[in-house]
Amino acid sequence: MSDDLRNLVLGLLAAAVCVAAGWFARSYLWKRRLRRKQRFFGLPTDSECLLVVPRDPGSRGWSLARHDAFALLELAAVIQECGAHTEVLAHDTSWQGFGARTEFCVGGPVENSRLAAHLRSMLPGVEVNTDPAPGPLQGAITIGGSAYEMEKGSVEYVLLARLAAAGDTGNDRPVFLFSGQRGIATQAAARYLARHHVRLARKHGVDGTFCLLLKVVNSQSYGSDVVELVADVTKQATATSRSAARAAAKKLSQRDQSPAT
Repeated sequence: MSDDLRNLVLGLLAAAVCVAAGWFARSYLWKRRLRRKQRFFGLPTDSECLLVVPRDPGSRGWSLARHDAFALLELAAVIQECGAHTEVLAHDTSWQGFGARTEFCVGGPVENSRLAAHLRSMLPGVEVNTDPAPGPLQGAITIGGSAYEMEKGSVEYVLLARLAAAGDTGNDRPVFLFSGQRGIATQAAARYLARHHVRLARKHGVDGTFCLLLKVVNSQSYGSDVVELVADVTKQATATSRSAARAAAKKLSQRDQSPAT
């Protein structure tokens, strides 16, 4: 074998080794990112998750409002990439606990009763004005003494939360809440989660709990594309509100003072 031929063979072998090493490294990194994404969303391969949605109040049958459907499309891409399966349930038919399966709960507390229950039990520091009467405080979100009022088409707020279920029996799949003042804000939160889940997992941990307040800017012109992070309100949202504490204390006092039967 001549020197030129030997050098050519060695060069081809070296190139093949480099290509194989690069392929294995890329495959390893891709699998690592996928496992981290699956852990953050609580969606191992072939697992099941719930999509809990409100019914469209303007429809007679079982149907979704337009922006709620768009929010589900944002989440469907994430679920498919994780290799999981979905079950879509109406909010008033989902009579089960949480933690056994990952849950994505979409809509505001007025139209989604299950989301309202999650807010009361897991985010007691959040108060949402559910009064149907029109007014400046309609749909306002109050957290830590600050009220965030909606300006329809100009400024709309939405809560995006990942709530880690504590499970001693293995029921530790997270619950994701998308509670917007309008449907377009809910869609924006779903898109925000899909786009920024890597950064959120890095900041809060793949198993962490967080609650973010987002602001949708000028939705009448930009739709759900322009979203700003207002604040991380995890601490305030997960703390028992003063009003709830006072109500609980009052109820306890009344029970203690009632005559024994």
